[in-house]
Amino acid sequence: MSGFLKAKQFGYILTAWLLLMSVQTAYLQAETKTAVLEKKLISEIKSLSDQLDGVLGLAIKDLSTGRTIFINENEIFPQASSIKMTILLEVLKQAEEGKLKLDEFINLTPEAKVGGGLILSYLGYPALKISIRDLCVLMVVLSDNTATNLLIDRVGLKNINDRLQGLGLNQTKLQRKMMDVKAAGEGRENLSTPLEMMSLLEKIYKGPVLSPGSRQEFFNILSLPKDSPLQQAVPEGVVVADKPGELEAVRCNSGLVFLKKHPYIICVMTTYLKNEAEGQATIKKIGQAAFSYFDRLERSSDYGRIVSEK
Repeated sequence: MSGFLKAKQFGYILTAWLLLMSVQTAYLQAETKTAVLEKKLISEIKSLSDQLDGVLGLAIKDLSTGRTIFINENEIFPQASSIKMTILLEVLKQAEEGKLKLDEFINLTPEAKVGGGLILSYLGYPALKISIRDLCVLMVVLSDNTATNLLIDRVGLKNINDRLQGLGLNQTKLQRKMMDVKAAGEGRENLSTPLEMMSLLEKIYKGPVLSPGSRQEFFNILSLPKDSPLQQAVPEGVVVADKPGELEAVRCNSGLVFLKKHPYIICVMTTYLKNEAEGQATIKKIGQAAFSYFDRLERSSDYGRIVSEK
């Protein structure tokens, strides 16, 4: 081979190598910049956790990249009304299996009413029949405990727990009906961990847990407007499928935020709270910090440039 051809070949190789290096460098630079943003988010969240007079657990996952942020993710926390997501799952799964119909009616009887019933406590005089789907809406949006207990009776408490066990969620347990103070006093609490609630939402979002239609119904119902810190943490128009929970000294909220490029799951749990309002406010602040981070990733180029439509 002549020296000219060797030089030409070498030139091609050098050009290709330089092009490859430039692409890799650009990628690493982009990765480094987003890593800086993520580090700032983690620092802000840890600061909020340290300032809280109580114990906080957290699991956040970017469903597009798999990146996670954890604090006390394996610790078991009381779930309060957040556990109602597991009941909604069982209702929709049994509807798929032909064990019930969402449009079937259930009788509301006086003995079925419990405290925290909100709407149903005041209805049914002299009688009322209500559909299973409407009970699901009341359970999720208004956290109506009478509606919740009617659904537990219909699908079976054991069936709910068996379903969770089958999904590998061994720490997520529905151990009592709503407002069963005696059971709570005996230690039968409704429980989960930040990691398992995150896993539950991810399995439903990504996997074959529910059919496409039932999965859409699951998130549609959870996305209905409600008084929750995670919904308050995002601008109007951003869809958040979530369920908050409140008990004495406990505040929690788990949900999925539907961004187009970076949908993410966020589960925040607090317990041993000295001030419950502070727990609620901390969840909202963490939700705002997480949204600010993911929203920037959503709207930015690899170099951090945002091109607004204005």
